Amino acid sequence: MVVKAETLLEMEEFKGMDADTLSMKLDAAENLIRSYTNNNFQNRIMRIEAASVGGKLTGSCPYFEAGDTLQITRSGVNDGLYVVEGITGASIRLKGSHRLYDCPSNMVTKVVYPADIQKGVIDMMVWEKNNRQKVGVKSETLSRHEVTYFDQDSGNQVMGYPVSLLGFLKPYIKPRF
Repeated sequence: MVVKAETLLEMEEFKGMDADTLSMKLDAAENLIRSYTNNNFQNRIMRIEAASVGGKLTGSCPYFEAGDTLQITRSGVNDGLYVVEGITGASIRLKGSHRLYDCPSNMVTKVVYPADIQKGVIDMMVWEKNNRQKVGVKSETLSRHEVTYFDQDSGNQVMGYPVSLLGFLKPYIKPRF
């Protein structure tokens, strides 16, 4: 997860918001960013090969700790993003959007997001909370109630967010082949 829901719930803008709903929005923002930038933000030095048995990874890595985001690849059945729930001895408990199936080999890599990506996601969530219902409104007059809408095209919005809000992603965009 780019930013923990608990971090946002401490902010004034998100007081009283449901943690599960916020987690779902953060997961969606993470997937949008990874897709838009074609960047998986993996730190390939922090990687292990591990089997999965009984919903846990067997093995350990000194670089993994509770709360870290891990990406499983080359497993065939478990590919995806997971969050480390806990580490006990030589096993790693994960939570994710789908269950961890038994598999003899999983390539497990730590996902590390730079600070500006984390700050950008926080800004996206604040914008989402405060402005999503006003999308498309260019100007609004209360007396005699006049509302003017602007065109939503690729020139002024990306993935449903204003272009100016997503400028932080530019340095992380990788070419697609």
